[in-house]
Amino acid sequence: MWPSRTRTETVTCLACGTERPRDEAREYDKHGDRWDRDGKTFEHLCKSCHGDLCHHPRDGLEALLVDLEAGERERAAFLTRYLATVEEQYGTLEERER
Repeated sequence: MWPSRTRTETVTCLACGTERPRDEAREYDKHGDRWDRDGKTFEHLCKSCHGDLCHHPRDGLEALLVDLEAGERERAAFLTRYLATVEEQYGTLEERER
């Protein structure tokens, strides 16, 4: 039997934590490719938080965050390591602005 059309699925925004009806949210795919849906589960953002996101490509960002153990280290230690890694790969902001 098909699900009822009157049933509203509720999702939680991963950025602000508010609960919203699914039709008031946007899917978030941490791999940056929400069109390739095979074997994936999606998190959600409310429309306001989704609009605040930077929508530039983020190739390699998730892999870098995993490598640097994001969410598993103290914030200050993670940010220090992240900054050092990014500067090593891309140069400092001052160097890039020249």
